[in-house]
Parts: sequence; structure tokens; C-alpha cells
Amino acid sequence: MTGSMPRKAALAAWIGSALEYYDFFIYGTAAALVFNKVFFPASSPATGTLLALATFGVGYLARPVGAFVLGHVGDRFGRKRVLVFTLLLMGVATFAVGCLPTYSSVGVLAPVLLVVLRLLQGLSAAGEQAGANSMSLEHAPERRRAYFTSFTLSGTQAGQILATAIFLPVATLPQDQLLSWGWRVPFWGSALVVVVGFVIRRKLAETPVFERTEVAKLPVAELFRRHWVDVLRVVVAATIASVSTIFTVYALSYAVNTIGLARTPMLWVGVLANVVALAAIPLLAGLADRVGRKPVFITGCLLCGVLIFPYLWSISIGSYALLFVLGIVLFGVAYSGVNGVWPALYGEMFSARVRLSGMAIGTQIGFAVAGFAPSVVAAIGSAKDDWLGVAIFTAAVCVAAAIAAATARETYLVPTAELGAKAAPSTVVMSTVDGQPAPH
Repeated sequence: MTGSMPRKAALAAWIGSALEYYDFFIYGTAAALVFNKVFFPASSPATGTLLALATFGVGYLARPVGAFVLGHVGDRFGRKRVLVFTLLLMGVATFAVGCLPTYSSVGVLAPVLLVVLRLLQGLSAAGEQAGANSMSLEHAPERRRAYFTSFTLSGTQAGQILATAIFLPVATLPQDQLLSWGWRVPFWGSALVVVVGFVIRRKLAETPVFERTEVAKLPVAELFRRHWVDVLRVVVAATIASVSTIFTVYALSYAVNTIGLARTPMLWVGVLANVVALAAIPLLAGLADRVGRKPVFITGCLLCGVLIFPYLWSISIGSYALLFVLGIVLFGVAYSGVNGVWPALYGEMFSARVRLSGMAIGTQIGFAVAGFAPSVVAAIGSAKDDWLGVAIFTAAVCVAAAIAAATARETYLVPTAELGAKAAPSTVVMSTVDGQPAPH
């Protein structure tokens, strides 16, 4: 692999993920701040918050389904098709959320429509990161795969910065304006996301690795026949995403709705932590190219498990100074050790024939668990403001993810062509011609 193609693939993954996850994260912010009042006003404040956070988790239910479908498409027909489709679906669904009637207008139909659109968002997200990671990994130089694949997650952080930043002026609106039209503006912004993202991804070339790959008729069947242990390993490791959902959704709701802290400073914690993560992710991914994927990933998991305790405590006592410092260290640095490495760690477990399916299915099942983490911990802490119970739950997830990663094979010195070779098929099912499947 020579020339500028690795950089172009990484940049395309970064931009696409930033645009895609802008859509995804504005939903989480709105769920934490306003959806309990807009779509569930008939419930008590605590129940309304719980229901609003549950709609955030519902999007993760669709992810495993989308992973099976989009994984099949990506491994059989190409990474590019998946990336274009996911962007369009996410943008349309997100724009439609901003157009929904409220509970006061149409009653229970409003939250029903909200859940339907959230499911469509989940279907889209199911193929996004796996497709972008496969694209950048297969273009990357041999000894820099972690660095180049990390740009997908840097893009995700950028999307989260944009999503949170756009809510900063919205959150300062008077309550009646915020609940009537203000919360809709970030969702309407997805129209621009669709246009820009579609142009970028339509111009992206398919990976040479895929074009040379002898594709299987049923990649998912081959995946579970030869790589089922790796899929299970990824599922458990991917639950580390609970740190992200608890930090960005539960902690925000807990601080604003339970403790009574101001919305704007809490939104700024997320912005600054993600700004730090933009620099930390590629640096830690570069470290993983030198010392291995497992040491960096496992250290990141364990640090998150430790730091969640003082971070939630700092919120409970209302210390803005402490929660800013701890939030940045937790999410900007420690969690970046996970985000910078998992695209390479997970992707290198699989051969090119099943890579997108393996990453999509494994991560999305794990992310589905993580998506409901805010609802689970909200239930844990709702009765008596039990931040300690929430921290213990989060730490347990971090330890489980670290153990799963520890059982994986270290692959940072394995040539790209030999990745997944331990499970390579002995027969050829199909071959590709110009990126399209054709009989062999």
C-alpha cells in the first residue's frame, strides 16, 4: 500500500463518522435534557426521565439486527455500499425526529413515532463503524493499522463535540422555547449532514483488499462456523461502551435532573473531554502499534473502572471544578485508550471475508447492552440517589471487558494478509471482479 490512499481512507472514515454520530449523539443529549417533558409529560419526573433514557436504549435493540444485514452486504458487495446507505438512513431518521408532534398534540402516538425513528437510527449505526473500520484497516500500512483505524473513533468524538456544542446555545433558551421549538433545531441540522456525507462517501473508492477477496455466499454462516469465539470475545469487550453512554447520557441526566446542576456547564464537560480525546485517540493508537493492542486497551478499561467512582461522587457533591477535571481525565484520556485501539483489536481478529460481519455483529450486540446501561443505572440510582451503585455497575463492566481482551490473540505484528488465517476457509466460494461478486 503506497501513496496517499491510507490517509484518504482514514479521512473519509473520520468525516463520515463525525457526521453520522452527530446525528446519533444529539438524540442522547435531547433524551437526557428534554424528551421526558416533551414526550412523557404525563409521567412523574423520575419515570419520565427513565422512559426518555429507555428510548435512547431502544436504538441499540435494532443494532444487532442491522449488524447481521449490513454485515452480510458489506462482506459480499463491498464496504462502500454500506457506508453510503448508513449515512442516508441516519440523516433521514434524525431529521424526522425534529419534525415529530409532541405528546400534548397527539398523545401516545408521539412517543411511538419517536421509538420507530430511534430504531431506524440504530439500524444505521449498526453498519457505520464496522464499515468505516474495515475500510481504513484494509487501506492502512502494515505497522500502522491501529493509528489509521483510530480515525474512525476520532470522528465519532468529533461528532459528539458537534452534537453537544450545538446544544449549548439551545440549552440557554427559556424553558418554554426550549420545549416548543429549540430542541428541534439540532435534529433539523441533519439535512446538511446528509448532503455533505453523501458527497464524501460517493467519491470513496472500494478497498483493494476487498476487491481481491474471494467472498462467501453467506459470510455470516462462515463467521459463526469459524470465528464464533472471536465474536463472543468482541461482544463482551464491546460492553465497555457503557462508559460512554453512562458518561454522556446518565451522568448528564443525573447532574441536571437529580442534583440540580446547570445544563450548560455539564454540556461543556462533554465538549472539553472530547476535545482532549481528539488528540489522545491517535496518540494512544500509535502506542498500540508499538507495544500491542492488548496492553493499551486493557489499561484503558481498568482506568475507566477506577475513575467512574470519583467522577460520579464529584457530581453528587456539586463540585464543578472536580467534575470538570475528572470528566476530562476519565472520558478524554482513559476511555481514549479503549477507543483508540478497539477498531484494530476487533478487526484484526477476522479475515477480510468476514471482517465487517464479525465487527458489526460483535460490537453491536455489546453496544446494545451498553445502550441500556443509562436505563439500568437510572433504575439503580433512582430510589436513593445511589451513585455508588452506579459506579460499581460500571466498574464491573470495565473489568469484564478487560478480561475478554486479555484472552484475545495479540495481532499487532501479524501481516494484514494473515489476519484471521487461523480460521481461513479451505475452499473458495466466490471471487470478486471490480469489487462485485461473481462466480468463481
